[in-house]
Amino acid sequence: MRIRLATVGRTLRRALPAALTLALAAPLSACRVELAEPDDPWPTASARQWQWQWQLTGELDTTVEADVFVLDPVTTTSAQTAELRSRGRRLVCQVHVGSVRDTDPDTDRFPAAVRGTATDRHPGGRWLDVRNWDVLRPVLADRLRLCRGKGFGGVLLADADGHTRRTGFPLSFDDQVRHVRRLADLARSLDLSPGLLGNLTQVATLAPDLDFAVDAECVRLRRCEKLLPFVDAGKPVFHVEYTGSTADFCVTSVGYGFVSIRKNRALDAWRLPCP
Repeated sequence: MRIRLATVGRTLRRALPAALTLALAAPLSACRVELAEPDDPWPTASARQWQWQWQLTGELDTTVEADVFVLDPVTTTSAQTAELRSRGRRLVCQVHVGSVRDTDPDTDRFPAAVRGTATDRHPGGRWLDVRNWDVLRPVLADRLRLCRGKGFGGVLLADADGHTRRTGFPLSFDDQVRHVRRLADLARSLDLSPGLLGNLTQVATLAPDLDFAVDAECVRLRRCEKLLPFVDAGKPVFHVEYTGSTADFCVTSVGYGFVSIRKNRALDAWRLPCP
C-alpha cells in the first residue's frame, strides 16, 4: 500500500504541494498495493490500508514492516529518516504544539509569561498560552522546520487540546481551534501534511483543516465515533490500544475504518497490528 511517484509534469500547485509527496512517498515493495495519485499525500482509496508504527522511545527499529512511521523529530537522525525514505516509508514527526518540556532543546525560548501549569502527560512539561501566537509562532515554526530538514513529510500536532485542561490560562474552544488552524497553515507552508493527535472534542470542527488523525484507546474509552469526520472525508485514522487483544478491539476499530495496532504505553518499538 504505497504511493508511486509519478512524472514531474503533474500540477504542482494543489492544496498540498507535490514536494510533500516526494518526501512522503515512494514504492514500498512489489507485493504492496500500488496507489497512484502523487499530488495527494493520503489518497482516499488507501485510507484504511496503511500499516503504521508509532515509536517515541528506545532504539528506533527501522525494519518494522509499516508504511507510516510516527517518530520524535529530535531523537530521530537524518540518517535514519534517509534509510526509511529509501524504502518508501512515509514519515510523520510528532511535535508538541501546546506544551513545553524542560528537556526540550528550545525550552529557553518560551518566556515565563506563556508557560502555564504542569501537564500530567510529560515529566517537567508545562502548558502554553496558545492565544499568544506572536510569541509562539517563531519557536513552533522552528520545530516544524526541524521536521522538514530531517526529511519528514507530515507533522502530528500533539497537546493541541489545552482548552479541555487546567492550563493556567482561560483558553476557550475558539482559542484552541484558531491555534490548530494556524499550525495547519504553517505546516502546509513548509510542505508538511498536518494531522491531529487526540482532541476529540474538536474533530468535527477541525477535520476539514487537517489530513489525518491519531488517537489512543478510543475502543476502551468508547469514543471511536467521534473520529468519524475524518473517515467520512476519506482521511486516515491511525489508532492504538494499549490493552486488550487485537482479536477483540480490531473488530470494532476496523469496522470504523481505522488502521489499528496494539502498543506498549511507552511507545517503544514493539507493535502488534490488526490482522
